[in-house]
Amino acid sequence: MTHISFNLSDAGIRLPGGRFLGEELLREAYPSLLRSSVFSIRYDSGSAIRDLYGRGSISLRELDNLSLMSERSSPNLSGDLRYMMESYTLSLESISSYFLPHRRAMEAPIPLIPVSTIAYSGIIIIANEALPVHGRLGSALVVPGLFPKIWDSNMNLVYDRNMFEAGLNNNYLMARYSAMNNILHPNPSGLEGDLATFLGPNPLYIFAHGTFGISPTDLIIDSDDALRILSSENNRQLLREGRVLIILDESVLY
Repeated sequence: MTHISFNLSDAGIRLPGGRFLGEELLREAYPSLLRSSVFSIRYDSGSAIRDLYGRGSISLRELDNLSLMSERSSPNLSGDLRYMMESYTLSLESISSYFLPHRRAMEAPIPLIPVSTIAYSGIIIIANEALPVHGRLGSALVVPGLFPKIWDSNMNLVYDRNMFEAGLNNNYLMARYSAMNNILHPNPSGLEGDLATFLGPNPLYIFAHGTFGISPTDLIIDSDDALRILSSENNRQLLREGRVLIILDESVLY
């Protein structure tokens, strides 16, 4: 959620008669005012949307079109009546749908030697603590991105945006993000509400072992866990449908 405001007196607006004008000015200005928030969203481990703009991959008009997808609160005045304020919520799914047209997904890799596994209803990867960064010294908190990759502990690719079929079941997010407290409900799946509906009664729980990338958006999971996913057509279908939830520290969630 982003909060924006502007000073009424600096804009030459006097209350009470100028309130309607203030609301109109805020409505016209908010796409440009939201640009900094959209710029900061991670596209993948190597780029933020700011970088896409710098490379000419997206224009200011397209950025403003993304801002127009946000849900807006009703404008209101600050307690001292000096500022007109409004809040905007722009979902990652709305942004992802802008970059991912509906298309047929590539098949996730099938192991040469599959293992026996059960059919899960979703995949939950717990990465809410600082994790070792592959190829570097130190650790980092995993941060959300539109298109994270998942690797196994041998650095074989398990999941990327090409294995996700955008628009399937009206879903445009290849992975969702949430906090730890949302998977600790007192029932067999640990889930309630929309997450329970989306991930089903028997999700596979996995702990991430590390992170990878210029920005720590990508996850490394144990090779045995990767085999539990990739050895079953049902479980590979979970990747195709984006039935993946990544648990992060609350401090990095939007």
